[in-house]
Amino acid sequence: MISEFRSEDGKACVLHLHDIPGGAKAFELAAKFCYDIRIELNATNVVPVRCAAEHLLMTEDYVGGNLITRTDNFLGEVLGSWKDTIKALEACESVLPHAEDLHIVSRCINSLASKACSDPSLSAWPVGGHAATKSSQVTREAPTSALADWWYIDASFLGLPLFKRLILAMEAKGMKPENVAEALIYSAKRSLPGLSGGSTAARMTPGISISAASESEQRVFLEEIVDLLPMNKGVISTRFLLRLLRTAMILRASPSCRENLERRTGAQVEEAALEDLLIPSLGPSVETLYDVDCVQRILVHFMQLNQSAVTSSAIVDEGQSITSSSSPTPMAMVARLVDVYLAEVAADVNLKLHKFLSLASAVSDYARPLDDGIYRAIDVYLKSHPWLTESEREQICQLINCQKLSLEACTHAAQNERLPLRLVVQVLFFEQLHLRSSIAGWLFVSDRVENSQAPHANLALQKSSNVAIQADISEEQENDDHHVDVDDMRSQVLELEKECLSMKQEIGKLGKPRSSWNIFSRKCGFGVKSQSVAGGK
Repeated sequence: MISEFRSEDGKACVLHLHDIPGGAKAFELAAKFCYDIRIELNATNVVPVRCAAEHLLMTEDYVGGNLITRTDNFLGEVLGSWKDTIKALEACESVLPHAEDLHIVSRCINSLASKACSDPSLSAWPVGGHAATKSSQVTREAPTSALADWWYIDASFLGLPLFKRLILAMEAKGMKPENVAEALIYSAKRSLPGLSGGSTAARMTPGISISAASESEQRVFLEEIVDLLPMNKGVISTRFLLRLLRTAMILRASPSCRENLERRTGAQVEEAALEDLLIPSLGPSVETLYDVDCVQRILVHFMQLNQSAVTSSAIVDEGQSITSSSSPTPMAMVARLVDVYLAEVAADVNLKLHKFLSLASAVSDYARPLDDGIYRAIDVYLKSHPWLTESEREQICQLINCQKLSLEACTHAAQNERLPLRLVVQVLFFEQLHLRSSIAGWLFVSDRVENSQAPHANLALQKSSNVAIQADISEEQENDDHHVDVDDMRSQVLELEKECLSMKQEIGKLGKPRSSWNIFSRKCGFGVKSQSVAGGK
Protein backbone atom coordinates (compact mmCIF):
# COMPACT_ATOMS: atom_id res chain seq x y z
CA MET A 1 0.00 0.00 0.00
CA ILE A 2 2.91 2.32 0.73
CA SER A 3 4.44 1.58 -2.63
CA GLU A 4 1.16 2.25 -4.37
CA PHE A 5 0.61 5.60 -2.72
CA ARG A 6 4.23 6.76 -2.66
CA SER A 7 4.48 10.05 -4.51
CA GLU A 8 6.89 10.47 -7.41
CA ASP A 9 8.79 13.30 -5.71
CA GLY A 10 9.74 10.96 -2.86
CA LYS A 11 7.84 12.78 -0.13
CA ALA A 12 6.61 10.85 2.90
CA CYS A 13 3.42 8.87 2.42
CA VAL A 14 0.70 8.88 5.10
CA LEU A 15 -1.81 6.02 5.14
CA HIS A 16 -5.14 6.23 6.97
CA LEU A 17 -6.22 2.70 7.95
CA HIS A 18 -9.74 3.48 9.14
CA ASP A 19 -11.27 0.18 8.06
CA ILE A 20 -9.14 -2.19 10.14
CA PRO A 21 -11.36 -4.13 12.60
CA GLY A 22 -10.60 -3.28 16.21
CA GLY A 23 -9.02 0.05 15.31
CA ALA A 24 -5.59 1.24 16.42
CA LYS A 25 -5.25 -1.17 19.34
CA ALA A 26 -5.81 -4.26 17.22
CA PHE A 27 -3.46 -2.97 14.51
CA GLU A 28 -0.75 -2.22 17.07
CA LEU A 29 -0.88 -5.81 18.37
CA ALA A 30 -0.73 -7.15 14.81
CA ALA A 31 2.26 -4.92 14.01
CA LYS A 32 4.11 -6.01 17.16
CA PHE A 33 3.51 -9.62 16.19
CA CYS A 34 5.08 -8.95 12.78
CA TYR A 35 8.23 -7.60 14.45
CA ASP A 36 8.45 -10.50 16.91
CA ILE A 37 7.47 -8.31 19.85
CA ARG A 38 5.73 -10.31 22.53
CA ILE A 39 1.98 -9.62 22.67
CA GLU A 40 -0.44 -10.69 25.35
CA LEU A 41 -3.74 -12.09 24.18
CA ASN A 42 -6.75 -12.28 26.51
CA ALA A 43 -10.51 -12.88 26.32
CA THR A 44 -11.17 -9.20 25.69
CA ASN A 45 -8.74 -8.51 22.80
CA VAL A 46 -8.54 -11.88 21.03
CA VAL A 47 -11.66 -11.27 18.93
CA PRO A 48 -10.60 -7.83 17.55
CA VAL A 49 -7.07 -9.12 16.88
CA ARG A 50 -8.47 -12.19 15.10
CA CYS A 51 -10.61 -9.96 12.88
CA ALA A 52 -7.69 -7.60 12.20
CA ALA A 53 -5.47 -10.54 11.27
CA GLU A 54 -8.09 -11.72 8.79
CA HIS A 55 -8.33 -8.25 7.29
CA LEU A 56 -4.51 -8.03 6.98
CA LEU A 57 -4.34 -11.52 5.33
CA MET A 58 -1.96 -12.85 8.00
CA THR A 59 -2.38 -16.46 6.86
CA GLU A 60 -0.08 -19.48 6.73
CA ASP A 61 0.64 -18.70 3.08
CA TYR A 62 3.16 -16.06 4.17
CA VAL A 63 4.69 -17.69 7.25
CA GLY A 64 3.94 -20.64 9.49
CA GLY A 65 2.24 -19.94 12.80
CA ASN A 66 0.88 -16.63 11.57
CA LEU A 67 -1.46 -14.45 13.61
CA ILE A 68 -4.70 -16.03 12.32
CA THR A 69 -3.59 -19.47 13.54
CA ARG A 70 -2.35 -18.09 16.85
CA THR A 71 -5.61 -16.26 17.61
CA ASP A 72 -7.76 -19.22 16.52
CA ASN A 73 -5.94 -21.52 18.91
CA PHE A 74 -6.23 -19.06 21.77
CA LEU A 75 -9.94 -18.52 21.06
CA GLY A 76 -10.50 -22.26 21.48
CA GLU A 77 -9.05 -22.01 24.98
CA VAL A 78 -11.25 -19.00 25.76
CA LEU A 79 -14.42 -20.90 24.86
CA GLY A 80 -13.70 -23.42 27.61
CA SER A 81 -14.51 -20.86 30.32
CA TRP A 82 -17.90 -19.23 30.91
CA LYS A 83 -16.26 -16.05 32.20
CA ASP A 84 -13.91 -15.70 29.24
CA THR A 85 -16.58 -16.61 26.70
CA ILE A 86 -18.84 -13.84 28.04
CA LYS A 87 -15.99 -11.35 27.65
CA ALA A 88 -15.22 -12.55 24.14
CA LEU A 89 -18.88 -12.27 23.12
CA GLU A 90 -19.06 -8.74 24.49
CA ALA A 91 -15.93 -7.90 22.45
CA CYS A 92 -17.72 -9.14 19.33
CA GLU A 93 -20.11 -6.17 19.51
CA SER A 94 -17.35 -3.75 18.48
CA VAL A 95 -16.42 -5.81 15.38
CA LEU A 96 -19.79 -7.47 14.81
CA PRO A 97 -19.86 -7.81 11.00
CA HIS A 98 -16.35 -9.30 10.88
CA ALA A 99 -16.97 -11.55 13.90
CA GLU A 100 -20.15 -12.80 12.25
CA ASP A 101 -18.33 -13.64 9.02
CA LEU A 102 -15.71 -15.58 10.98
CA HIS A 103 -18.47 -17.44 12.96
CA ILE A 104 -16.99 -16.24 16.24
CA VAL A 105 -20.36 -14.99 17.51
CA SER A 106 -22.13 -18.30 16.89
CA ARG A 107 -19.28 -20.23 18.51
CA CYS A 108 -19.49 -18.08 21.66
CA ILE A 109 -23.28 -18.30 21.86
CA ASN A 110 -23.33 -22.07 21.38
CA SER A 111 -20.67 -22.48 24.03
CA LEU A 112 -22.59 -20.37 26.57
CA ALA A 113 -25.91 -22.07 25.81
CA SER A 114 -24.40 -25.53 26.22
CA LYS A 115 -22.82 -24.60 29.54
CA ALA A 116 -25.96 -23.00 30.96
CA CYS A 117 -28.22 -25.88 29.92
CA SER A 118 -25.92 -28.66 31.08
CA ASP A 119 -25.21 -27.09 34.47
CA PRO A 120 -27.39 -24.05 35.30
CA SER A 121 -25.45 -23.39 38.49
CA LEU A 122 -22.30 -22.91 36.39
CA SER A 123 -20.31 -24.46 39.19
CA ALA A 124 -17.88 -25.85 36.62
CA TRP A 125 -17.29 -22.43 35.03
CA PRO A 126 -16.39 -19.27 36.94
CA VAL A 127 -19.06 -16.59 36.83
CA GLY A 128 -18.32 -13.56 34.67
CA GLY A 129 -16.78 -10.31 35.76
CA HIS A 130 -20.07 -8.41 36.08
CA ALA A 131 -21.24 -10.68 38.89
CA ALA A 132 -17.90 -11.99 40.13
CA THR A 133 -17.90 -10.16 43.45
CA LYS A 134 -21.50 -10.98 44.27
CA SER A 135 -21.25 -14.58 43.11
CA SER A 136 -18.12 -15.26 45.16
CA GLN A 137 -19.96 -14.07 48.24
CA VAL A 138 -22.91 -16.35 47.49
CA THR A 139 -20.51 -19.26 46.96
CA ARG A 140 -19.26 -18.88 50.51
CA GLU A 141 -22.71 -18.43 52.05
CA ALA A 142 -24.99 -20.68 49.95
CA PRO A 143 -24.88 -24.10 48.26
CA THR A 144 -24.05 -24.44 44.59
CA SER A 145 -27.74 -24.68 43.63
CA ALA A 146 -28.18 -21.07 44.76
CA LEU A 147 -26.02 -20.00 41.80
CA ALA A 148 -28.54 -21.32 39.27
CA ASP A 149 -29.60 -17.84 38.23
CA TRP A 150 -26.27 -16.04 38.05
CA TRP A 151 -25.76 -16.78 34.36
CA TYR A 152 -28.37 -14.26 33.27
CA ILE A 153 -26.71 -11.50 35.28
CA ASP A 154 -23.74 -11.78 32.91
CA ALA A 155 -26.01 -12.25 29.90
CA SER A 156 -27.97 -9.08 30.68
CA PHE A 157 -24.91 -6.95 29.93
CA LEU A 158 -24.92 -8.05 26.31
CA GLY A 159 -26.41 -5.87 23.63
CA LEU A 160 -29.99 -6.65 22.63
CA PRO A 161 -29.17 -8.54 19.38
CA LEU A 162 -26.65 -10.84 21.06
CA PHE A 163 -28.79 -11.26 24.17
CA LYS A 164 -31.75 -12.26 22.02
CA ARG A 165 -29.68 -14.81 20.10
CA LEU A 166 -28.32 -16.25 23.34
CA ILE A 167 -31.84 -16.70 24.78
CA LEU A 168 -33.06 -18.38 21.60
CA ALA A 169 -30.04 -20.70 21.60
CA MET A 170 -30.69 -21.66 25.21
CA GLU A 171 -34.34 -22.42 24.45
CA ALA A 172 -33.27 -24.56 21.50
CA LYS A 173 -30.93 -26.53 23.75
CA GLY A 174 -33.69 -27.28 26.29
CA MET A 175 -33.42 -24.49 28.85
CA LYS A 176 -36.44 -24.58 31.18
CA PRO A 177 -39.05 -21.87 30.46
CA GLU A 178 -38.85 -20.75 34.10
CA ASN A 179 -35.12 -20.02 33.77
CA VAL A 180 -35.61 -18.22 30.46
CA ALA A 181 -38.37 -16.14 32.03
CA GLU A 182 -36.16 -15.21 34.97
CA ALA A 183 -33.41 -14.06 32.62
CA LEU A 184 -35.83 -11.89 30.65
CA ILE A 185 -37.35 -10.43 33.82
CA TYR A 186 -33.92 -9.56 35.21
CA SER A 187 -32.85 -7.93 31.96
CA ALA A 188 -36.13 -5.98 31.71
CA LYS A 189 -35.82 -4.69 35.28
CA ARG A 190 -32.25 -3.64 34.59
CA SER A 191 -33.01 -1.80 31.36
CA LEU A 192 -36.53 -0.42 31.82
CA PRO A 193 -37.53 2.12 34.48
CA GLY A 194 -40.33 1.39 36.87
CA LEU A 195 -40.18 -2.40 36.81
CA SER A 196 -38.40 -2.87 40.13
CA GLY A 197 -38.31 -1.17 43.48
CA GLY A 198 -40.80 1.14 45.12
CA SER A 199 -44.54 1.35 44.88
CA THR A 200 -46.23 0.51 41.61
CA ALA A 201 -48.36 3.62 41.69
CA ALA A 202 -45.36 5.82 42.45
CA ARG A 203 -43.20 4.27 39.75
CA MET A 204 -45.55 4.26 36.80
CA THR A 205 -47.86 7.26 36.81
CA PRO A 206 -48.73 9.59 33.94
CA GLY A 207 -46.54 12.30 35.48
CA ILE A 208 -43.38 10.23 35.10
CA SER A 209 -41.85 10.69 31.65
CA ILE A 210 -39.16 8.83 29.76
CA SER A 211 -36.27 10.83 28.36
CA ALA A 212 -36.68 11.53 24.66
CA ALA A 213 -33.15 10.31 23.89
CA SER A 214 -33.73 6.82 25.28
CA GLU A 215 -37.45 6.33 24.73
CA SER A 216 -37.07 4.83 21.28
CA GLU A 217 -34.39 2.36 22.41
CA GLN A 218 -36.44 1.36 25.44
CA ARG A 219 -39.49 0.79 23.26
CA VAL A 220 -37.55 -1.49 20.93
CA PHE A 221 -36.05 -3.35 23.87
CA LEU A 222 -39.47 -3.85 25.49
CA GLU A 223 -41.02 -5.17 22.27
CA GLU A 224 -38.17 -7.65 21.81
CA ILE A 225 -38.41 -8.84 25.43
CA VAL A 226 -42.16 -9.39 25.10
CA ASP A 227 -41.64 -11.46 21.94
CA LEU A 228 -39.10 -13.62 23.79
CA LEU A 229 -41.37 -14.37 26.76
CA PRO A 230 -42.19 -18.09 27.04
CA MET A 231 -45.76 -18.97 26.15
CA ASN A 232 -46.12 -21.30 29.14
CA LYS A 233 -48.81 -20.12 31.55
CA GLY A 234 -47.59 -19.22 35.01
CA VAL A 235 -43.86 -18.92 34.33
CA ILE A 236 -44.21 -15.13 34.62
CA SER A 237 -46.32 -13.62 37.37
CA THR A 238 -49.46 -11.72 36.46
CA ARG A 239 -48.19 -8.73 38.43
CA PHE A 240 -45.05 -8.46 36.30
CA LEU A 241 -47.04 -8.87 33.07
CA LEU A 242 -49.24 -5.95 34.10
CA ARG A 243 -46.16 -3.88 34.93
CA LEU A 244 -44.82 -4.62 31.47
CA LEU A 245 -48.17 -3.63 30.00
CA ARG A 246 -48.14 -0.35 31.90
CA THR A 247 -44.61 0.36 30.70
CA ALA A 248 -45.62 -0.49 27.14
CA MET A 249 -48.35 2.14 27.33
CA ILE A 250 -45.96 4.78 28.66
CA LEU A 251 -43.40 4.01 25.95
CA ARG A 252 -46.14 3.89 23.28
CA ALA A 253 -45.18 0.39 22.20
CA SER A 254 -46.73 -1.18 19.12
CA PRO A 255 -50.37 -2.37 19.29
CA SER A 256 -49.21 -5.94 18.70
CA CYS A 257 -46.92 -5.74 21.75
CA ARG A 258 -49.71 -4.45 23.99
CA GLU A 259 -52.15 -7.02 22.65
CA ASN A 260 -49.60 -9.74 23.35
CA LEU A 261 -49.31 -8.63 26.98
CA GLU A 262 -53.09 -8.29 27.38
CA ARG A 263 -53.59 -11.81 26.01
CA ARG A 264 -50.94 -13.26 28.33
CA THR A 265 -52.46 -11.43 31.30
CA GLY A 266 -55.94 -12.63 30.39
CA ALA A 267 -54.75 -16.24 30.53
CA GLN A 268 -53.95 -15.88 34.26
CA VAL A 269 -55.79 -12.77 35.40
CA GLU A 270 -57.29 -14.68 38.34
CA GLU A 271 -53.87 -14.29 40.03
CA ALA A 272 -53.93 -10.49 39.78
CA ALA A 273 -54.50 -8.12 42.68
CA LEU A 274 -56.60 -4.96 42.59
CA GLU A 275 -53.60 -2.61 42.61
CA ASP A 276 -52.18 -4.41 39.58
CA LEU A 277 -55.30 -3.67 37.51
CA LEU A 278 -55.40 0.02 38.40
CA ILE A 279 -53.61 1.11 35.23
CA PRO A 280 -53.65 4.90 34.80
CA SER A 281 -55.19 6.21 31.61
CA LEU A 282 -52.57 7.66 29.27
CA GLY A 283 -52.84 9.68 26.11
CA PRO A 284 -53.98 13.16 25.04
CA SER A 285 -57.72 12.46 25.37
CA VAL A 286 -57.99 10.98 28.85
CA GLU A 287 -61.50 10.75 30.25
CA THR A 288 -61.23 8.37 33.18
CA LEU A 289 -58.57 8.07 35.84
CA TYR A 290 -57.97 4.38 35.12
CA ASP A 291 -57.80 2.55 31.81
CA VAL A 292 -61.07 0.62 32.00
CA ASP A 293 -60.91 -0.37 28.32
CA CYS A 294 -57.63 -2.22 28.86
CA VAL A 295 -59.09 -4.24 31.74
CA GLN A 296 -62.12 -5.00 29.60
CA ARG A 297 -59.92 -6.43 26.83
CA ILE A 298 -58.04 -8.54 29.38
CA LEU A 299 -61.35 -9.96 30.62
CA VAL A 300 -62.44 -10.71 27.07
CA HIS A 301 -59.29 -12.78 26.55
CA PHE A 302 -59.95 -14.58 29.84
CA MET A 303 -63.52 -15.45 28.87
CA GLN A 304 -62.42 -16.68 25.44
CA LEU A 305 -59.85 -19.00 26.99
CA ASN A 306 -62.37 -20.26 29.56
CA GLN A 307 -65.30 -20.66 27.19
CA SER A 308 -65.61 -24.36 28.03
CA ALA A 309 -66.01 -23.52 31.72
CA VAL A 310 -68.62 -20.92 30.83
CA THR A 311 -70.58 -23.42 28.72
CA SER A 312 -70.56 -26.13 31.39
CA SER A 313 -71.52 -23.66 34.10
CA ALA A 314 -74.45 -22.34 32.09
CA ILE A 315 -76.36 -25.58 32.59
CA VAL A 316 -75.88 -25.61 36.37
CA ASP A 317 -79.04 -25.02 38.37
CA GLU A 318 -79.50 -21.51 39.68
CA GLY A 319 -79.47 -22.77 43.24
CA GLN A 320 -76.06 -24.30 42.83
CA SER A 321 -72.84 -22.33 43.17
CA ILE A 322 -69.96 -22.28 40.77
CA THR A 323 -67.71 -22.47 43.80
CA SER A 324 -69.17 -25.61 45.31
CA SER A 325 -65.71 -27.10 45.57
CA SER A 326 -63.41 -26.36 48.50
CA SER A 327 -61.28 -23.98 46.42
CA PRO A 328 -62.79 -21.26 44.20
CA THR A 329 -62.55 -21.67 40.45
CA PRO A 330 -60.66 -19.16 38.29
CA MET A 331 -64.03 -17.90 37.03
CA ALA A 332 -65.24 -17.14 40.57
CA MET A 333 -61.90 -15.53 41.46
CA VAL A 334 -62.09 -13.25 38.42
CA ALA A 335 -65.71 -12.36 39.21
CA ARG A 336 -64.68 -11.32 42.72
CA LEU A 337 -61.76 -9.32 41.30
CA VAL A 338 -64.04 -7.55 38.80
CA ASP A 339 -66.47 -6.56 41.56
CA VAL A 340 -63.66 -5.10 43.68
CA TYR A 341 -62.25 -3.29 40.64
CA LEU A 342 -65.67 -1.86 39.77
CA ALA A 343 -66.12 -0.59 43.32
CA GLU A 344 -62.77 1.21 43.00
CA VAL A 345 -63.35 2.84 39.61
CA ALA A 346 -67.05 3.57 40.19
CA ALA A 347 -66.17 6.69 42.17
CA ASP A 348 -64.82 8.30 38.98
CA VAL A 349 -67.48 10.79 37.88
CA ASN A 350 -66.24 10.54 34.28
CA LEU A 351 -66.89 6.80 34.04
CA LYS A 352 -69.72 6.37 31.56
CA LEU A 353 -72.65 4.12 32.34
CA HIS A 354 -72.16 1.92 29.29
CA LYS A 355 -68.53 1.25 30.26
CA PHE A 356 -69.56 0.28 33.77
CA LEU A 357 -72.26 -2.03 32.43
CA SER A 358 -69.93 -3.56 29.86
CA LEU A 359 -67.22 -4.30 32.41
CA ALA A 360 -69.68 -5.68 34.96
CA SER A 361 -71.23 -7.95 32.33
CA ALA A 362 -67.87 -9.27 31.14
CA VAL A 363 -68.11 -12.06 33.73
CA SER A 364 -71.25 -14.20 33.75
CA ASP A 365 -73.70 -13.81 36.61
CA TYR A 366 -73.43 -17.44 37.70
CA ALA A 367 -69.71 -16.93 38.37
CA ARG A 368 -70.71 -14.92 41.45
CA PRO A 369 -71.77 -17.08 44.41
CA LEU A 370 -72.89 -13.85 46.11
CA ASP A 371 -73.88 -10.52 44.59
CA ASP A 372 -72.71 -8.45 47.55
CA GLY A 373 -69.64 -7.29 45.62
CA ILE A 374 -71.50 -6.09 42.53
CA TYR A 375 -74.14 -4.46 44.78
CA ARG A 376 -71.43 -2.49 46.58
CA ALA A 377 -69.92 -1.36 43.25
CA ILE A 378 -73.34 -0.25 41.98
CA ASP A 379 -74.03 1.63 45.20
CA VAL A 380 -70.71 3.51 44.86
CA TYR A 381 -71.53 4.33 41.23
CA LEU A 382 -75.02 5.61 42.09
CA LYS A 383 -73.58 7.73 44.88
CA SER A 384 -70.95 9.26 42.55
CA HIS A 385 -73.44 9.79 39.69
CA PRO A 386 -76.54 11.32 41.33
CA TRP A 387 -77.71 12.76 38.00
CA LEU A 388 -78.68 9.36 36.57
CA THR A 389 -82.29 9.06 35.46
CA GLU A 390 -84.68 6.54 36.98
CA SER A 391 -84.46 4.47 33.81
CA GLU A 392 -80.64 4.39 34.02
CA ARG A 393 -80.80 3.42 37.68
CA GLU A 394 -83.09 0.53 36.88
CA GLN A 395 -80.78 -0.50 34.02
CA ILE A 396 -77.70 -0.69 36.20
CA CYS A 397 -79.57 -2.43 39.03
CA GLN A 398 -80.56 -5.24 36.68
CA LEU A 399 -77.06 -6.56 37.32
CA ILE A 400 -78.08 -7.45 40.89
CA ASN A 401 -79.62 -10.84 41.61
CA CYS A 402 -81.59 -10.26 44.81
CA GLN A 403 -81.67 -13.98 45.54
CA LYS A 404 -77.86 -13.95 45.87
CA LEU A 405 -77.60 -11.07 48.35
CA SER A 406 -76.57 -11.84 51.90
CA LEU A 407 -78.80 -10.82 54.81
CA GLU A 408 -76.47 -7.89 55.57
CA ALA A 409 -76.65 -6.69 51.97
CA CYS A 410 -80.43 -7.05 51.94
CA THR A 411 -80.71 -4.99 55.11
CA HIS A 412 -78.53 -2.25 53.58
CA ALA A 413 -80.41 -2.32 50.26
CA ALA A 414 -83.81 -2.10 51.97
CA GLN A 415 -82.76 1.24 53.47
CA ASN A 416 -80.84 2.53 50.44
CA GLU A 417 -82.55 5.61 49.03
CA ARG A 418 -80.39 5.54 45.90
CA LEU A 419 -81.91 2.29 44.65
CA PRO A 420 -85.02 2.20 42.43
CA LEU A 421 -88.25 1.39 44.25
CA ARG A 422 -88.75 -1.78 42.24
CA LEU A 423 -85.43 -3.23 43.43
CA VAL A 424 -86.17 -2.36 47.05
CA VAL A 425 -89.45 -4.25 46.84
CA GLN A 426 -87.67 -7.28 45.38
CA VAL A 427 -85.05 -7.15 48.12
CA LEU A 428 -87.71 -7.04 50.84
CA PHE A 429 -89.59 -9.92 49.23
CA PHE A 430 -86.56 -12.20 49.06
CA GLU A 431 -85.50 -11.15 52.54
CA GLN A 432 -88.90 -12.29 53.81
CA LEU A 433 -88.42 -15.61 52.04
CA HIS A 434 -85.07 -16.04 53.77
CA LEU A 435 -86.70 -15.34 57.14
CA ARG A 436 -89.54 -17.74 56.43
CA SER A 437 -87.03 -20.44 55.62
CA SER A 438 -85.15 -19.68 58.83
CA ILE A 439 -88.36 -19.84 60.91
CA ALA A 440 -89.36 -23.12 59.28
CA GLY A 441 -85.93 -24.52 60.03
CA TRP A 442 -86.11 -23.51 63.68
CA LEU A 443 -89.60 -24.97 64.08
CA PHE A 444 -88.49 -28.23 62.47
CA VAL A 445 -85.58 -28.51 64.88
CA SER A 446 -87.85 -27.64 67.82
CA ASP A 447 -90.31 -30.42 66.94
CA ARG A 448 -87.50 -32.94 66.66
CA VAL A 449 -86.14 -31.91 70.05
CA GLU A 450 -89.54 -32.28 71.74
CA ASN A 451 -90.23 -35.66 70.11
CA SER A 452 -86.82 -36.92 71.13
CA GLN A 453 -87.69 -36.65 74.84
CA ALA A 454 -90.12 -39.63 74.96
CA PRO A 455 -87.68 -42.46 74.12
CA HIS A 456 -85.24 -41.24 76.75
CA ALA A 457 -87.97 -41.33 79.43
CA ASN A 458 -88.38 -45.10 79.07
CA LEU A 459 -84.80 -45.88 79.95
CA ALA A 460 -85.60 -46.23 83.63
CA LEU A 461 -88.04 -49.11 83.00
CA GLN A 462 -85.38 -51.15 81.17
CA LYS A 463 -82.64 -51.01 83.81
CA SER A 464 -82.06 -52.32 87.30
CA SER A 465 -82.69 -50.15 90.31
CA ASN A 466 -79.13 -48.75 90.51
CA VAL A 467 -78.97 -48.18 86.82
CA ALA A 468 -82.51 -46.75 86.91
CA ILE A 469 -81.51 -44.13 89.48
CA GLN A 470 -78.50 -43.05 87.42
CA ALA A 471 -80.63 -43.03 84.28
CA ASP A 472 -83.26 -40.87 85.98
CA ILE A 473 -80.63 -38.37 87.04
CA SER A 474 -79.13 -38.31 83.56
CA GLU A 475 -82.59 -38.04 82.04
CA GLU A 476 -83.55 -35.11 84.19
CA GLN A 477 -80.37 -33.25 83.26
CA GLU A 478 -80.90 -33.99 79.60
CA ASN A 479 -84.55 -32.90 79.74
CA ASP A 480 -83.49 -29.68 81.42
CA ASP A 481 -80.96 -29.07 78.62
CA HIS A 482 -83.62 -29.80 75.99
CA HIS A 483 -86.07 -27.40 77.66
CA VAL A 484 -83.42 -24.70 77.64
CA ASP A 485 -82.71 -25.33 73.94
CA VAL A 486 -86.40 -25.29 73.07
CA ASP A 487 -86.96 -22.06 75.00
CA ASP A 488 -84.00 -20.51 73.25
CA MET A 489 -85.33 -21.61 69.84
CA ARG A 490 -88.77 -20.25 70.60
CA SER A 491 -87.35 -16.90 71.62
CA GLN A 492 -85.37 -16.71 68.39
CA VAL A 493 -88.48 -17.64 66.38
CA LEU A 494 -90.36 -14.78 68.09
CA GLU A 495 -87.53 -12.41 67.15
CA LEU A 496 -87.72 -13.55 63.52
CA GLU A 497 -91.48 -13.04 63.47
CA LYS A 498 -90.96 -9.52 64.80
CA GLU A 499 -88.47 -8.92 61.96
CA CYS A 500 -91.08 -10.14 59.45
CA LEU A 501 -93.68 -7.76 60.82
CA SER A 502 -91.20 -4.89 60.80
CA MET A 503 -90.33 -5.54 57.17
CA LYS A 504 -93.97 -5.67 56.15
CA GLN A 505 -94.39 -2.30 57.79
CA GLU A 506 -91.39 -0.97 55.86
CA ILE A 507 -92.99 -2.21 52.64
CA GLY A 508 -96.10 -0.23 53.50
CA LYS A 509 -94.01 2.92 53.91
CA LEU A 510 -92.84 2.78 50.30
CA GLY A 511 -95.78 4.95 49.31
CA LYS A 512 -97.28 2.82 46.55
CA PRO A 513 -101.05 3.09 45.91
CA ARG A 514 -103.08 0.59 47.87
CA SER A 515 -104.55 -1.09 44.82
CA SER A 516 -101.19 -1.79 43.22
CA TRP A 517 -99.72 -3.00 46.53
CA ASN A 518 -102.63 -5.43 47.03
CA ILE A 519 -101.98 -6.89 43.59
CA PHE A 520 -98.28 -7.31 44.43
CA SER A 521 -99.17 -8.91 47.79
CA ARG A 522 -101.45 -11.50 46.22
CA LYS A 523 -98.82 -12.38 43.62
CA CYS A 524 -96.04 -12.69 46.20
CA GLY A 525 -98.17 -14.67 48.64
CA PHE A 526 -97.95 -12.30 51.61
CA GLY A 527 -101.63 -13.04 52.38
CA VAL A 528 -104.38 -11.13 54.08
CA LYS A 529 -102.29 -10.27 57.13
CA SER A 530 -99.63 -8.44 55.12
CA GLN A 531 -102.30 -6.61 53.16
CA SER A 532 -103.94 -5.37 56.32
CA VAL A 533 -100.59 -4.12 57.55
CA ALA A 534 -99.94 -2.32 54.28
CA GLY A 535 -103.45 -0.91 54.21
CA GLY A 536 -103.20 0.28 57.77
CA LYS A 537 -100.08 2.20 56.92
